[in-house]
Amino acid sequence: MELLLKNCHIIDPVTGRDEQGLDIEIANGQIVQIGKNLSSKAEVKDLAGAIVAPGFFDMHVHLREPGQEYKETIETGTRAAAAGGFTGVCCMPNTEPSISDPFVVSFIRDKAKGNIVDVEPCATMTKARKGEELSPMQSLADAGIRMISDDGGAVRSADVMRRVFEYGKMFDFLCTQHCEEHSMTAGTCMHEGKVSTKLGLPGYPSVAEDIIVARDILLAEYVGGVRYHVAHLSTKGAIQLVRDAKHKGLQITCEVTPHHFVLTDEAVETHFGQAKMNPPLREQQDLEAVIEGLRDGTIDCIATDHAPHATHEKETDMLTAAYGIIGLETAVGLGLTHLVHTGILSMSEYITKCSTNPRKLLKLPTIKIEAGATANLTIIAPDLSWTFEKGDIRSKSQNTPFLGYTLKGKVMGIINNGQSFWNA
Repeated sequence: MELLLKNCHIIDPVTGRDEQGLDIEIANGQIVQIGKNLSSKAEVKDLAGAIVAPGFFDMHVHLREPGQEYKETIETGTRAAAAGGFTGVCCMPNTEPSISDPFVVSFIRDKAKGNIVDVEPCATMTKARKGEELSPMQSLADAGIRMISDDGGAVRSADVMRRVFEYGKMFDFLCTQHCEEHSMTAGTCMHEGKVSTKLGLPGYPSVAEDIIVARDILLAEYVGGVRYHVAHLSTKGAIQLVRDAKHKGLQITCEVTPHHFVLTDEAVETHFGQAKMNPPLREQQDLEAVIEGLRDGTIDCIATDHAPHATHEKETDMLTAAYGIIGLETAVGLGLTHLVHTGILSMSEYITKCSTNPRKLLKLPTIKIEAGATANLTIIAPDLSWTFEKGDIRSKSQNTPFLGYTLKGKVMGIINNGQSFWNA
């Protein structure tokens, strides 16, 4: 692949570059040169008005393979990721079988080989995510695993979690937790509050998230030196706990999803099962806390928690509907619309949370836009207004509450691994 990208606005938080009117020549997967009025025999793409950023990385997606290919596959999930502007993803381990041993890790890496989107597997903390016996940590480390999690549920035992942290420290894993005190959430289907009371539905209290965040921070401090990352934070209390831990100098980081900075539990009244997720959509005060956490730097990353489900699993009553929504194709549009164009984050700050920070936390190679560097790029039309329709979905599933939403800012394409992908 040889390309000449013309009239680019390069924003690279790592090098500090924020410059318009530049051309980028790419050949053999590398950036050959950057300058003005470049000429080349390569294919020319005029990107006037577009932003070229280091490739976005989503550190929390569910690709469902192996075992649940009727919902998503590595092929269809990475296709959705490319359309959404992501050059890399980290896939969660709640597959069937779960990513609890090197054999499943190898299966996923082999399936993703040659893809334009890099796939980084996350392995389980405990065997089969049962929260009882630790996964084979040495074997997983030897297989190149960087992050461990029993995502989809919390490790219930504090003693087991302590052991996880001790091994996480030994192998320098990023230990990631889905924070939910399960004895408080059994049989629930949405946030506990005025809306759940109005609808007569069993509510999931926000304190159930806060309890596990607080427990894990205490354990991480006790063990010392462990890197702990809170997945998909959703409550005001949990965000404050992370903020306080950071102020104490602990290695605590966190992520939030676009649906938690865009929607509240009121969405359940109109979207029903399509607005059922875990953690659930919270109240306005929680959404505002998420926004403030993004603004003040408490929240390190934006991740989608892309969770595809078949139609029959979502278009049912709230109690039996599956948790989760797809999110790869809408993430950038929602982020630019609700964070950048509102002035909450600068474009550079937004790129940092979508590209630089996820890679830093996973200790992946830093992406720079400079001559001689690998061409790993996300291209965005920041001011393009568009409406998200079914035809924009590349995922195998269509479970989303955002159909019909008009957004400002759209992904044009990505470049990675010597390949390019462009949205029509």
